[in-house]
Amino acid sequence: MSETVNRGESLGAQIANLLRQRIVRGVLAPGERITEEALAEEFSVSRGPVRDALTQLSFEKLVRIQRPRGVFVVGLTHDDVDELYSLRGALEQLALSRAVRVKDDERWAAMADSVRRMADAADAADHAAFVEADLDFHSQIYALADHARLEGAWRQYLPTFTALLDVTINHDADLHDSAHDHVVLMEVMRSGDAARAADVLTAHLDGARDRMLSELVQQTS
Repeated sequence: MSETVNRGESLGAQIANLLRQRIVRGVLAPGERITEEALAEEFSVSRGPVRDALTQLSFEKLVRIQRPRGVFVVGLTHDDVDELYSLRGALEQLALSRAVRVKDDERWAAMADSVRRMADAADAADHAAFVEADLDFHSQIYALADHARLEGAWRQYLPTFTALLDVTINHDADLHDSAHDHVVLMEVMRSGDAARAADVLTAHLDGARDRMLSELVQQTS
């Protein structure tokens, strides 16, 4: 399968995104060997960006670099998904506990815009646009938290969760329920009820984790 990359963007990041999607979708199976040479040829780039991509995926524990033997796909297991979502839950609950304190309406405008974009994407059955708006929504929770290191930790794992959401969201033929869930979460956050907001977020992330676990079962069946 041949892919092209946009020369105006970071080549390493683009290649990492494409490989990450293949791994999460099960196109690249655990244990499969991949080489810098083959990837450089496929993407028509030098080995530098390929090496950058593989280093990033190694950090995310999606591949294992064993020089001189090569690079091997690790993939995602049930435990990996549990770890990722438990980590996200811990990060996002902390962000949420701080975000609910924000009273300035203007600071909530970006999140409200994400909600509107999700509704529009649901009406158009545009899954790609929905994924972008969904992740922007959650990124706004971290922005509202006013905690630079916490937001930085989210940004580190954002590419992984983008790939996971890109897989799971395509199981939903109708995106309106998911869009409504985000409306509810925003409204309860704005009410300042931290305990209820935490419960709503927990249910939301548990649902996302369960959908990804179902995807893993389908990949291996």
